[in-house]
Amino acid sequence: MTEGLVARAEEAILQSGIDPARALDSARAVFAAAQEAGAVEAAVIALRAMALACRELGDLETAESHLRRAIATSGAPAERLAQARLSLVSVRTQRGHPLQALRVAAMAWAYLSPLDRAKLDTQRAVALAHLGRHQEAVASCDRALAVLAEAPGTIDDQRFRAGGLLNRGLVHAYLGRWPQATRDIASCLELSQRAGLAHLARLAAANLPFLAVRQGDIPAAFAHYRACEDTLFGYPERLATMRADFAGALLAAHLPGEARAMLSLAVPELEAAGAQVALAEARLRLAQVELVTGDARQALAVARRAEAELTAQGCDSWRLAAEVGLRARLALEPPSRELLERLLACAHDLASSSFTAEAAGARLAAAELALTLGDTETATAQLSLLDPEAARRPAREARHLAPLLDAPALSLRHLIPLASAQQAAYLGGEPDPCDGVPSPVRWHAAALLAGLRGDSAAAFAAVHRGLREVSSDVGRFDDPSLRAHMARAGHRLASFGLGLAIDTREPESVFAWAERWRAVAGGRPDAPGMTAVRSALAGAALVEFVCHDDALIVLVITATGITLRRVADTATVSEAVVRLRYGLRRASLGDAAPGGHHGGPDPVLAEATTLQRLLLEEVAEEIDGRALVIVPAGPLHTLPWSVLPCLHARPVSVVPSATAWLAARERARRTQPLVIAAAGPGLRHAATEVERVLAAHRRTELVRGRLADVADALGRADVLHLAAHGTFHSRSPLLSSIELEDGPLMAYDLLTHDCPPRLVVLSACDSGMARVPAEGAPLGLAGTFLARGAACVVAGLIPVPDDEALALMTLFHNLIAAGEPPAAALATASSKTRVPGFACFGAGEHPVVVSRSRRDARGR
Repeated sequence: MTEGLVARAEEAILQSGIDPARALDSARAVFAAAQEAGAVEAAVIALRAMALACRELGDLETAESHLRRAIATSGAPAERLAQARLSLVSVRTQRGHPLQALRVAAMAWAYLSPLDRAKLDTQRAVALAHLGRHQEAVASCDRALAVLAEAPGTIDDQRFRAGGLLNRGLVHAYLGRWPQATRDIASCLELSQRAGLAHLARLAAANLPFLAVRQGDIPAAFAHYRACEDTLFGYPERLATMRADFAGALLAAHLPGEARAMLSLAVPELEAAGAQVALAEARLRLAQVELVTGDARQALAVARRAEAELTAQGCDSWRLAAEVGLRARLALEPPSRELLERLLACAHDLASSSFTAEAAGARLAAAELALTLGDTETATAQLSLLDPEAARRPAREARHLAPLLDAPALSLRHLIPLASAQQAAYLGGEPDPCDGVPSPVRWHAAALLAGLRGDSAAAFAAVHRGLREVSSDVGRFDDPSLRAHMARAGHRLASFGLGLAIDTREPESVFAWAERWRAVAGGRPDAPGMTAVRSALAGAALVEFVCHDDALIVLVITATGITLRRVADTATVSEAVVRLRYGLRRASLGDAAPGGHHGGPDPVLAEATTLQRLLLEEVAEEIDGRALVIVPAGPLHTLPWSVLPCLHARPVSVVPSATAWLAARERARRTQPLVIAAAGPGLRHAATEVERVLAAHRRTELVRGRLADVADALGRADVLHLAAHGTFHSRSPLLSSIELEDGPLMAYDLLTHDCPPRLVVLSACDSGMARVPAEGAPLGLAGTFLARGAACVVAGLIPVPDDEALALMTLFHNLIAAGEPPAAALATASSKTRVPGFACFGAGEHPVVVSRSRRDARGR
């Protein structure tokens, strides 16, 4: 009977990796029978089987309890107790005690067979990796896999071999060895599927989103993620760990909004599961997200908690949490010698632990802080560590950059950009292969050192060289979100150069530097020259806004000249935009009449007049009567421009940059278009709107409002009209969506379509909203359509009642069919229907159809 119970208990162990719930039930039954029969060996094996099943199901506390009970069983064979310790190694690691896990492994080693020692090595590798001993972890997996490759091939052998491949692959990924990581994880997935180890296969697949992000394939990453959500359903701890790892990859790819969304789901589940190692790492990532997105106070609180947890676990990454906390303090506290000393010590700790990129960022922050404190000796020493060649770099390398380098000597304000959360973005630059210092940090240090020497030409050259390298990094990606966030690494360099250009008071120089930065963020090779912009404008005016420090600057370019003005404080404009949008939303939702309460002043008109004064009064003469191409900046990306009194019924096209506008013009060819329209669910007049849109045109097609049909239309339509509910995600703008019958069409879904329609009309609330991590790359539905090749997008910036959208879009399409350009058609339709809130993005000055008579266009 005892032998039969042992066999049943061993079978439960094998079953735990295939069907853990069933294995748990079987092991419980064996354990009860073993206790009754006094079968000590069977009882120990059954307890281990129960622990393994609980671990797979995410109940780490119960798993550890079962293993400790097994180890404490007196009279059991030493080998069986050692096997229980083998299983305890991974559980103790996951619960936040990797050093203890290694001690448990050492206690088990002498009593295990060579094959079991190989299995133990796969578990030791996890603990070693969590302690930052990555090379030892890889060596441990190498030893284990060599033995397991020659093993008999039982299901348990295959499980540990697949696990060893997975663990080694994850360590390779952490070290940035993407080919090796992909190879190991793909081998794990193949082996697991072949052996019927469905749960282990799910774990391997759960790492595919992480790998896809780190290799720049964001659409594939989210496709893998959605598949993993389905396969890991019912395994909350595993799902949460996958989400936390995915968040780390998203953060490394400069997608903090998406990372935050993952972490908000992962952290509570990891807390509930008691997965302390994964939880501490998730808190570190959350602190980094809070810092990058500007909440320094929350970043400090989370970083301190993460630092305490990681320190208690003996993990080197506590130093990263300490660095986040110091960066948060930089944003919250006045400069102090104490803070400088802590930054210097932190940089030294990071460098000694091989966190080279983070150490570089800390040194740059310390140098800037030292300058604010008047300690030029410390600043120079830290900057020289970042760019030891700067002192010997000749100024002559800058000569080819004229006339952009015609600048006065650097002033102190150029040398000391305010410490802020944006410093964290510097760590995203590609490291120099020689020393690991991200190139934006290196070139900013070079520019600062040149400034300290009074060599403005060399400072400009360093900025130019740094932006060129950032542009090269950005250009490797097709995903506009990834490009925009990658470009954040160059933000402060661009701001530095822009400040120097502004000091020249030369409009052409300011325009050149502003457009260069926008071209970098937009993934374009270079900015346009003034001649190209002027020749394209004809009678229109390009109005480009630039944010610098706390000021908003406007450039107005016409066919005959260029004007530069400082117009307002950014904060004042931002508050006015918020008040205007609030008033418009209240009016559109019926909470307030546009004319004000009880015949009082119209609050919307009052705010619109205020914004017009702030933004356009200084250049009223230059723009008088002209159609406008507007390049917004900062808070102006959410402004419905047609609401400003001087822009009523005036054609206005909103573009990310002059560079993007010229590119969109090339795509805005006149034709007799194929117009395809679809209606989404839940809107009373959507079907009627679509009917009227199609009735206005000659070549038309109605498609169902389903994902597959709309995706097909994206590849065939010249004009696409979608009447549906829209949702804007401010923190994760590429999750913004249009609601269709079978689910949302997200901005991410558009990334796989290279030839979208030339005109896209999104008759949907908030579909034109954008978040702008870097000027020149607004992220959202409208921005994504433009980035993928649309010439023009008409979309909503505020909620619009269903019946008002019907009236506006009916008139708009009649005008389009009559040969009016989209910007002019929208201006006329908005004015006549008195429906504000829609904007024309891109090249809106070109008709999209061959002109025909208005009588034909209206002949319904």
